[in-house]
Amino acid sequence: MPELITALPMLILLVVIGAFAGVMAGLLGVGGGIILVPAFYYAFSGLGYDNAQLMQICLATSLATIIFTSIRSVMAHNKKGAVDWGILRGWAIGIAIGALIGVFAATGLRSATLTGIFGVLGICVGLYLGFGRDNWRLGSQMPTGIKRAIASPVLGFMSVLMGIGGGSFGVPLMALFAVPIHRAVATAAGFGVIIAVPSVAGFLVAQPPIENLPPYTIGYVNMVAFLVVISMTLMTAPIGVKIAHSMDPKPLKRVFAFFLILVALNMLRKTLF
Repeated sequence: MPELITALPMLILLVVIGAFAGVMAGLLGVGGGIILVPAFYYAFSGLGYDNAQLMQICLATSLATIIFTSIRSVMAHNKKGAVDWGILRGWAIGIAIGALIGVFAATGLRSATLTGIFGVLGICVGLYLGFGRDNWRLGSQMPTGIKRAIASPVLGFMSVLMGIGGGSFGVPLMALFAVPIHRAVATAAGFGVIIAVPSVAGFLVAQPPIENLPPYTIGYVNMVAFLVVISMTLMTAPIGVKIAHSMDPKPLKRVFAFFLILVALNMLRKTLF
């Protein structure tokens, strides 16, 4: 087992990462995964844990935290009657199937390839956060039938390849189909549970290369990062919520979108060069 003095720098970094992710999630309503994945990647690689499948470890650990944060969020939103259970039931099977396919794809890809995928999709999410409009519409109701059968696994698949829950793709999707934003946010938290539970189960039974693994990694999930980040986000998310209610978060959302695009571009650069 690694000595405490060896694990201490990682522990300190994880505390900072978890605190920041919690505040930003509460302040801007963005999912923690969009912050956690690149933060884990830079922290682990900077500390020398440059495993051949490091990006997969970051994705799996992020998704593990999403199980608990999403369940907590769904329960809170459900008390206010905001969750659309009809949408959730209709999309659940397809999203879960896509998430499992995402696990198989992720474990079979090189870490650099996943880094590039995160970079491209992260730019897309950042552009939507920064420049998306509330009045954009693709339809008056959520897709059903064959359209839903195609869209739901794609949503689960892309979310796993980015290590994120339902918010970054689910909220824009529902908003584009005229679902009120508060209901979309609440329902997307349910998407997060459906994405994270099967994908984390898959990542736990898979085995990455053992060289340079971050300490206390089971399957692809780093247990230290998981426990520290969960603890910190639960403490700091309410701080972000209080800040959001005391000021207009829209300018900050654009600043965060710009920051996210820069991070995504840097990860894309690592892949290409």
